[in-house]
Amino acid sequence: MAIGFGDTTDDTAATRFGTVPFYASLGRAFVTMCAVIPVLFLVEVLDIGVDGRLDVAGGIIPHRIDGLDGVLFSPFLHAGWDHLYGNAVPLILVGTFALAGGAKRFIWSTFLIMLISGLGVWLIGDPDSVVVGASGVIFGYLGLLVARGFVERSWWNLGVAAFIGLLYWYQLYNVLPTDQPISWQGHLLGLLAGAIAAIIFRRRRPRAQQPLIGGPNLYGD
Repeated sequence: MAIGFGDTTDDTAATRFGTVPFYASLGRAFVTMCAVIPVLFLVEVLDIGVDGRLDVAGGIIPHRIDGLDGVLFSPFLHAGWDHLYGNAVPLILVGTFALAGGAKRFIWSTFLIMLISGLGVWLIGDPDSVVVGASGVIFGYLGLLVARGFVERSWWNLGVAAFIGLLYWYQLYNVLPTDQPISWQGHLLGLLAGAIAAIIFRRRRPRAQQPLIGGPNLYGD
């Protein structure tokens, strides 16, 4: 199943590297993602003010029904300032390029990434843990950009994904099982969810118009 998104002329131009609509779309996406980060910092301030109780209340607690709401809330929560700082810059980077591809499918893709990654953590995560953080969404956006490059034959998206991968290659091992206190399940499932979102919410290529062929009646003869 694929949900296609019809393109206007401006939408199509916004996906072509080097055009004015492309740079305008990228600029708007960057400003939007930069506006998201202060919200995350505000949430962290509130969490510290209540001694971290927001993390427990809104985090994913695997296998527990009362921890299921964390699927929606956990990406907005972080386990301290270092955790938030570590997620802030990559979230701006990958989020900007993901959002520049279109706001509507960005929203749907984000929801799908949160759902698959969060539910996966709830199902197979450590039941003695509380999982918070936006890293599952970040890996989801990375998977989205890589898969979108192949699905939509966009060298631009592949180039962006490769560039970000080079910047944060040392983090990619976090999609594998580890003894470190990180949710590798959320990272791996987020990456896969992003690839799925790229396929489901791919941009349809406009069909080439066929020439009209008809008899005399077509021309009113």
